[in-house]
Amino acid sequence: MISRTALGLLASLFLSSAAHAQLFRAYLAINGNDANPCTLPQPCRLLPAALNAVASGGEIWLLDSANYNTATVNITKSVTILAVPGAVGSVVATAGSAISIATAGVKVALRNLVLVPLPGGGGTSGVVMTAGNRLALEGCLLAGLPNGITVSGDMRLRVSDTTVRGGSYGIIVSDGAEATVDRSTISDMAQYGVYVTASAASTTAAASIEGTTVERTYAGFFAHASADSAAAKISAKDSHITNNYFGAAAQSSSGSSAVVNLLGNIITRNSNGVATYFAGTRAWLSGNLVTDNNSIGLYNSGALIESAGNNAVRNNGINTSGTITLAPPI
Repeated sequence: MISRTALGLLASLFLSSAAHAQLFRAYLAINGNDANPCTLPQPCRLLPAALNAVASGGEIWLLDSANYNTATVNITKSVTILAVPGAVGSVVATAGSAISIATAGVKVALRNLVLVPLPGGGGTSGVVMTAGNRLALEGCLLAGLPNGITVSGDMRLRVSDTTVRGGSYGIIVSDGAEATVDRSTISDMAQYGVYVTASAASTTAAASIEGTTVERTYAGFFAHASADSAAAKISAKDSHITNNYFGAAAQSSSGSSAVVNLLGNIITRNSNGVATYFAGTRAWLSGNLVTDNNSIGLYNSGALIESAGNNAVRNNGINTSGTITLAPPI
């Protein structure tokens, strides 16, 4: 673990302003006090105090393994919140979400945090962003929450090196939001691993996924559009999709469109590998291994599945059901 002395030397490079100024870097510790100024020598204890002390665009460092909130943490400014290496900095969902972001234009980064529900409490979500510009989660763990990460509206989400497990929905991207998910694991979800949904007219929701494992969910990746001129899009590359009821699925209605693009993925040991439903829905596949899925490898019900002709679809209960259209890359 990084020593307090080392942190102090590092902090001295950045902190030379007067005591009354807002801090670029605020500190929390297990022995802190919210009456303190949130400096390294005098850290605060809980996140709301640090958020009051830190300047917009600044950082909050969690120095010790501890819980750092007693209620939903409302973030209203651009900030980075990080636990130092070796510390388990936890934020607990006591009721509702652990962290809520609903301020236009803010950019928030969460690094090396652990988000969990309070046992016996009413926690429903890890992070919910309904207004803002960008949200990034790096190296975080979200466990046991009904909803892991939710973004809705015109904003960007990036999730990297993060684990989301044990809930109903892992990542929800809706109605104008765009997400990038890299090198992450999403598992043990009663509903969907990554759920991209466009339920408001003329909105587009999209997710790009790479190097990610999704397992033991109802649907690993699900694109769903249900409003006029709305679009839901998922592109997944080099990912491991296994032990789900549906590996990847798309469904549209009401003049909308839903698209799943799959490149170089391993889709195996699901009940159904890839499924598309209804007009306006499309899947395009290139270089995927679709094998050992118990029921159907590729299932098309009134939609469109396009294959580049280089997918290995083998040893499924039924390899294909419905029309598969050959559509090689241009």
